[in-house]
Amino acid sequence: MRLSIFVCVLFVCGSLSFHQSKLIWSKQYTGNDRPVIGILTQIVSDEVMKQYGSTYIPASYVKYIESAGCRVMPIKLTLTTAEYKNIFSRINGLLLIGGASNLETSDFARVAKIFYQLAVEANDAGDYFPVWGTCLGMQLLTVLVSGHNLLENVTAENVALSLNFTRAAFSSRMFAAFPKELMKALQEEPLTGHFHHYGITVKAFMQNKELMDFFSVISTNVGQNGAHFVSTIEGKKYPFYGVQWHPEVNRFQWDSKLSFPHSSHAVQLSSLLAQFFVNEGRRSLHNFDDPEKEALALIYNYMPIFAGNFSGYEQIYFF
Repeated sequence: MRLSIFVCVLFVCGSLSFHQSKLIWSKQYTGNDRPVIGILTQIVSDEVMKQYGSTYIPASYVKYIESAGCRVMPIKLTLTTAEYKNIFSRINGLLLIGGASNLETSDFARVAKIFYQLAVEANDAGDYFPVWGTCLGMQLLTVLVSGHNLLENVTAENVALSLNFTRAAFSSRMFAAFPKELMKALQEEPLTGHFHHYGITVKAFMQNKELMDFFSVISTNVGQNGAHFVSTIEGKKYPFYGVQWHPEVNRFQWDSKLSFPHSSHAVQLSSLLAQFFVNEGRRSLHNFDDPEKEALALIYNYMPIFAGNFSGYEQIYFF
């Protein structure tokens, strides 16, 4: 049970011109030193966990974001569209986490679609807003962009892997600040923890025009079943990012039965990616207009519970 709760098991789990791309990245933004990243809660599917709440966020994601000098706002799945629009105007980025939800019919997918559409519209208008998807979150981004569920069995369950970089990796925004030594280590050492059965194959990705126009493939991997899958993506025009692996576990997950990389390079990878995404959030000028409302919205109002005795997580926030 401990492993099954952590693994991201899914139930269904024309190119942009150079001018367009250059236009959005050339805009100047004033830095925001008090960013808030929204984390969309995940649906509880495990019977043991249901006694604590209907949705949750593993504390490792919260610590991951906070470690880069940012605050976290949990986003529940039971609000109205108007309320989500109000939240969007106040947060500085969105994190879609891993888990086990239907990518087309679940509340997780429904709410993520609202924020995705708001983020596209905002960025088109010059209002910078980054989105990051991890594991299930990355898979959901491919569904939102392509309009189709293209996932296949690409099992990489409880395994740490190196990354097979594409040429785009070395000109990517995501890895721009990485030292050469770490880029080399990423290609040679098992620094990325994978906990998934499904994903998008390189072939399916390359055959879909919407995905090819929207994202650059930064890395690929081969699953335990021999499937060649996309493991890292980055938006060409938009500040949208996805990883099929889990950078947050390298510093904040310790279950010895799970393949959490904890080497010096693994910790450095996690730290630099958290800093990268939070720095993307610093470019957003969204803010709360009332300090009291801001304080009430943050994760500090909730108490994580110890979950190491019934899950692969040390701590979980339930809602």
